[in-house]
Amino acid sequence: MMVPTLRGRGLLLASLWGTAVIASPSKVTDSSASPAVNLPYAQYQGTYNATSNITSFLGIRYAASPTGDLRWASPQAPAYVAGVQQANANPDMCYQAGYGGNSTAIVPPAGLVTRATTTPGTSEDCLFLNVFTPGSNLPEQPSSTDGLPVLVWIHGGGYDSGYAASFNGEDLMIDSHNQMVVVVIQYRLGLFGFLAGNEVKASGATNAGMLDQQFALQWVQENIGSFGGNAEQVTIWGQSAGAGSVLQHMVAHGGNTQPPLFKYAITSSTFLPSQYNYNDTIPQLIYNDALNYTGCTTASDTLACLRAVDVSTLQTANTNLASSAFYGSYVFVPVVDGEFITERPSVTIAGGKLNGELYMAVGNTHEGNDFVNQNETLTPVDYAAQLFPDLTQAQAEEIALLYSELGTPVEQANYIMGDSIFVCPTYYLLSAYPGRSWKGLFAIPPGLHGEDVIYYFNSTAPSYDNPTFIDAFVQSFMSFSMYGDVNQKFDPMNITPYWYEYEYGYTEMLFNETESGAPVVTPITTDPSLIQRCAYWSTITNNTAQ
Repeated sequence: MMVPTLRGRGLLLASLWGTAVIASPSKVTDSSASPAVNLPYAQYQGTYNATSNITSFLGIRYAASPTGDLRWASPQAPAYVAGVQQANANPDMCYQAGYGGNSTAIVPPAGLVTRATTTPGTSEDCLFLNVFTPGSNLPEQPSSTDGLPVLVWIHGGGYDSGYAASFNGEDLMIDSHNQMVVVVIQYRLGLFGFLAGNEVKASGATNAGMLDQQFALQWVQENIGSFGGNAEQVTIWGQSAGAGSVLQHMVAHGGNTQPPLFKYAITSSTFLPSQYNYNDTIPQLIYNDALNYTGCTTASDTLACLRAVDVSTLQTANTNLASSAFYGSYVFVPVVDGEFITERPSVTIAGGKLNGELYMAVGNTHEGNDFVNQNETLTPVDYAAQLFPDLTQAQAEEIALLYSELGTPVEQANYIMGDSIFVCPTYYLLSAYPGRSWKGLFAIPPGLHGEDVIYYFNSTAPSYDNPTFIDAFVQSFMSFSMYGDVNQKFDPMNITPYWYEYEYGYTEMLFNETESGAPVVTPITTDPSLIQRCAYWSTITNNTAQ
């Protein structure tokens, strides 16, 4: 059947963390046509939407519950479950936290981060994923190497928040004209997913949240053929911390994960904050603070004590610690663990050997603004020093000089945050894929971090509701995922001109609008002053711990 390219299919609320809360669109379901899939450990029955011609499998368990002795442990295979499991409801989200709100990086915790009531519920038992596949007929004899391209979405949220129900995979299916299989994953967050320190390394797993993602990608390799997907044609895509997660998988195991877990990679607003060694001062202080909050400081085995603590107590520690960080920064982020991440990501990237064959990146014009207090009173020198505590005084002054012509002190802070943590890491990755990478710039005003998400998860009309523009923008991601070629169009009405590789003259594709509201999709050249600023940041990654 013809699949309509619908806009305005529901309600989406974008948040500062880059997540989106989407209400399910109205749909006509046909239970008699809803297929069931046999996995090695369970049988799941999905829900067929006759309106979109898409079958969704919601809440498929991909790993055992990470509770009890499995807190801060590597994910484990799920236990066998008899009978047909109904995959018709979104899973509970992992425990959520937030980002820092302090004026400096050394102020004690300021209290809980409050969040709006959300649906679904919250649980430690949250290692689930959603799968979306076209039609209602699954392959009778599944093959891991036949079938449709697969797109795996990794949500953002600063590694502290976000969940699968926020991202309706049907949207991406419709964007692709139902020519792929989409997987949306969840992973442990905050203290539950990214607690580090010597004790966690010795008796558990640092980067537990990243290992969850890796386990989900391994699940895709083993099981996606049952949903009609091709395990050899997997693209991973994320936004914000989801894009940071993609970066982590690109550099994982020194850029040589075997067997490979994906073929192509996409980042929307790459996120690379300071990434310390698991036993550096800051991760160890965070671990000790967690002990203080939970009463485990004097325990003979502190990690065992934490594993026995009531989850509500841990969540209080989670939110308090998250809010204690410098404004707009995050406490619980990936670390260098010597196994999954073998060295600082910038070192691996500079070496030029990364996982994945091709890379596509899209950023926004003003990535840093949402993460800077717009009433900031720190000088640019002091702001840089608070953002990266290991900078020397000379480096902080050099940064301030580099940004001195970019507006007011607050505007300079916006650019310092945006360039160092979001923008420049993208250019590092582009350089690591010479002749195999493409760069886009989303500039619909005001071009803030996360404002692009509503254009590809398009359950409601975005601010610039121009179907010609939207199709040109979102179909670029789909073409890359389906064909490994942004220039192979599956829609003859797509207005995007030929998109050169980034290496070809620092070429980017601009997505914007004119003052009169006409779409602008045209090649541009990267601002030379931005290249200069990123070149400086690349020389001090040892001090920024990136």
